[in-house]
Amino acid sequence: MISRKHGMFLIAALAASLAHAHDYRAGQVVVGHPYARGPSASPASHAVYLSLENKGTLADRLVHLSSPLAKAVRIHTMEKKGFAIALRPVDGLALPPAARIDIGPGSGYRILLLGLRKPLAAGDAVPLTLTFEKAGKADVSVLVEAGQTPQALALPARHAHK
Repeated sequence: MISRKHGMFLIAALAASLAHAHDYRAGQVVVGHPYARGPSASPASHAVYLSLENKGTLADRLVHLSSPLAKAVRIHTMEKKGFAIALRPVDGLALPPAARIDIGPGSGYRILLLGLRKPLAAGDAVPLTLTFEKAGKADVSVLVEAGQTPQALALPARHAHK
């Protein structure tokens, strides 16, 4: 039998896990755990991290991103060159059937919110719309979590655009 104390602990643990397990869906594409770290190091831009999983049998493609809190939202590839980070925008992101792509620290991809209308802080929720070629739109809420990403802490504050 579960004691009242243990029962309350289990309920609290379940609630905490559900709060962090926020997944969204557009057709056969699952958008997993969209998050950012805050506060922002730059008032003009902020990185967003998430996973994309194509659970279907047909390829799809992420073709557009938007947010009312940013002038533009873009996907970039990231490559470390010495002490600098080279960010290159990409026009879209292919999602093969039954594939998962992580966009986050160490993945080689980053989503950037550019031209933020206000700085982001821990606890904020950022609306983000992802548009897929076949699956359509997924409206997600990006939770801004406390702290900086491990990459932001490990790398110098300069980077190069090409």
